Formats: sequence, C-alpha cells, structure tokens
Amino acid sequence: MGGTFDPIHLAHLILAEQARVFLGLDRVLFVPAGAPWRKADRRITPVVDRVAMVRAALAHDPYFEVSLLESERRGPSYTVDTLSVLQEQLGPQAELYFILGQDALADLPNWREPARIVQLARLAVAARPGCPPPDPAALERAVPGIQGRIDVVPMPQVDISSTDIRQRVAQGISIRFLVPAPVEAYILAHGLYRGREA
Repeated sequence: MGGTFDPIHLAHLILAEQARVFLGLDRVLFVPAGAPWRKADRRITPVVDRVAMVRAALAHDPYFEVSLLESERRGPSYTVDTLSVLQEQLGPQAELYFILGQDALADLPNWREPARIVQLARLAVAARPGCPPPDPAALERAVPGIQGRIDVVPMPQVDISSTDIRQRVAQGISIRFLVPAPVEAYILAHGLYRGREA
C-alpha cells in the first residue's frame, strides 16, 4: 500500500485490514513515498516524519510492515519501480496486490507504465466516499487487460482524509479518533501542520 501518508490515518488502516482479510494476504506493506511525483507542486512533510508516523501507527500490528523502498530512493517515487523491486525480492511465486482507492484507480492511466503495474500486481480497489467509480470501458481502453486484474475490496465508507487532518491541526481542532493515538502524539510533539495550509 503506497501513499504519501501525510499523515497516515484510520481509513488507511481500515482499508489495509479489509484487503488483508478479504484477499487472504500474508502481510501488508506500507510504502511511504519519498518524493511523490504527482505531488511535486505541493508542500509535503519531510519523509523522516511521515515514516515515523507510519511506524508509530503499525508498531504492534503483526500483519502490517513499513517498507522504506520509496522513502530511501533518490528522485521521484514511481509505483512501477517499487513493484518491480518487490517482485525481484520476493520471487516469481509471490502474488503482489497493490491496494488503492477508486480515485487512484481512475488516475492510473496517467501514472508511469500503468500496463506494467497491472502485470506486476493485482489491484485491490476500494470505494472512496464522494468519488464515483471510473468508467470500466475507458479504463480498459487506456490500460488493456486491467479489468481482469481488479479485485474490489468491500470497505466501510469512512470519510477521513490527510488533507482534512492537516487542516484540523492547523486550526487547532482535535484529530482524536481520526489517526491512531501514537500518530496524534507524534504530530503534537513535533508541531507538524501548525499554521500550515493543507
């Protein structure tokens, strides 16, 4: 499961758990992006803080792990590169799933090498509140073969976003129960998002 995780929140964890159980996954890797190429024009919290928050969120979970593949990579973080490295590390017998929301699925044709992404991993896709599903025919035209590689993960509709959390912190509004308690403690202890526009 890749992402900026700025910050990681409970909807990320719920999606990961739903995918793990529904698809029978052995484990879920959380891969914080080092330099997210789709967000090059936005202010991003330093990767050391984002990784620390992910570590704090996953500290006691036996099925969730942090991967530093993207956070330690120089230059932009591309999903296709990360999946290629994981496939090499785990071997051809490992079946990879890339967990994402349907908003990201709709944008997948604009990513680097989307056809290769679909070859390397099945797509575990969850609905996201306020986001209509992408047109299947248009997706198939843009990325041939994608429809046979999608698994829809049943997901409770939890409307939590990192943008909203950053805005709340900047405005002094509580984020309790939106992020794991250790993540909230880290944000407050390090003064993240204060006086900052989302």
